[in-house]
Amino acid sequence: MRKFMDDNFLLKNDAAVKLYHDYAKHMPIYDYHCHLSPKEIAENKSFKNITEIWLAGDHYKWRALRSNGIDEEYITGGASDYEKFKAWARTLPYCLGNPLYHWSHLELKRYFNIDSLINEDTADEIWEKANELLGTEDFTVRSLIKRSNVKVICTTDDAIDSLEYHRQIKEDKDFGVKVLPTFRPDKGLNIENEGFIQWVEKLSEVSGIKIKSYDDFIDALYNRVEFFHKEGCRISDHAIDDMFFEEAREEEVDTIFKKALKGEKLSQVELAQYKTMTLVKLAKKFSELNWAMQLHIGAMRNNNSKMFKQLGPDTGFDSINDGNIARSLSRLLDKMNSQEGLPKTILYTLNAKDNDVLGTMIGNFQDGSIPGKLQFGTAWWFNDQKDGMEKQMISLANLGLLSRFVGMVTDSRSFLSFTRHEYFRRVLCNLIGTWAEEGEVPYDFDLLGRMVQDICFNNAVNYFGIKLDD
Repeated sequence: MRKFMDDNFLLKNDAAVKLYHDYAKHMPIYDYHCHLSPKEIAENKSFKNITEIWLAGDHYKWRALRSNGIDEEYITGGASDYEKFKAWARTLPYCLGNPLYHWSHLELKRYFNIDSLINEDTADEIWEKANELLGTEDFTVRSLIKRSNVKVICTTDDAIDSLEYHRQIKEDKDFGVKVLPTFRPDKGLNIENEGFIQWVEKLSEVSGIKIKSYDDFIDALYNRVEFFHKEGCRISDHAIDDMFFEEAREEEVDTIFKKALKGEKLSQVELAQYKTMTLVKLAKKFSELNWAMQLHIGAMRNNNSKMFKQLGPDTGFDSINDGNIARSLSRLLDKMNSQEGLPKTILYTLNAKDNDVLGTMIGNFQDGSIPGKLQFGTAWWFNDQKDGMEKQMISLANLGLLSRFVGMVTDSRSFLSFTRHEYFRRVLCNLIGTWAEEGEVPYDFDLLGRMVQDICFNNAVNYFGIKLDD
């Protein structure tokens, strides 16, 4: 009988153990998609207690708390941080089988050197020990990042953001970690959402371009792309909840845009026409600048309208969409490619039924310019658990080149979530190690070890082309 979460956690054979400990474990982290706060990194934030660093803003944990019958007062409400922590300690034993059980114990083990199982009986002891450590210099934001062996962090930033905190971080030559912005223009793409008109007004202000037409709007977006580029950005990110594609002429999209600025309701066809042309135009600009474009496909957001009104977005009321994505995605990528404007692209799906769709789709548009120009992105959100990671990598291996995969991201708002890279690496090494043990791949650690290290770090370095030493 093995001890829970021992040194060989998730590693089920000798080859997996060797691959992880000799090749994967000490590789640096390239976290090319996350939601960490650049402000907190710039200011080197300290945390007053474990609730603030561990539970605040973590909608994964909030969902589990609600499922355990915990009142909202102890999740996002006015209860004390101690009471919220106790509610989580009371909930976690019920999370067996959920990745939160693994993640939570890994986070305590790696950062706080706490091996105790988390439950009501150990809650006070963990609360006191963790909070004592949080008062030391080792637990500031920057210390946690450096202790995690992180080399690159790409945050997620609204297209109209000033990026002032990124500049502050860049000016500190002693930090040694690249923290770069990611261009996220969703509020300009989702023309149907409340607040679009106000967002366009702000875009006009920050770009210095008076926006009266669709051409003006695109010019203003290009202005922001150039601004982000100068600040080190090399990646865009787009939430595509419902896949779209609809052809239109420029004058038609101009009419649609002007209707939206007047607050007029748009048809589904008009929405798709606007979004198609806008994303195609953006993609061409990204391609010119050698950026990578990320498409996160298939979330169904803010399902609980009552709680959305109370708490807003990203609070744990999202789920998996089930739309048919293949034809629209194919036409969208083909449109970009036909106009010589298909950039390096990473496709993520939130619905595992579409793993093979993306695994085959990326092969349609590889052009030999770089290895893996189109990528099937890592298991995302509800899929970033053991089974989901394995399914994504098996689909990619079956249908493409797993060896060229750019690997894991945290996709997180927590500075303790870098342990998800460890979790991923253990799953990766166990998958490849099992193939080796069963004679499906050569039992050759020079070959397999290089493959593991490439997926963990090297492929991302080569793919994104960001110099690490300047």
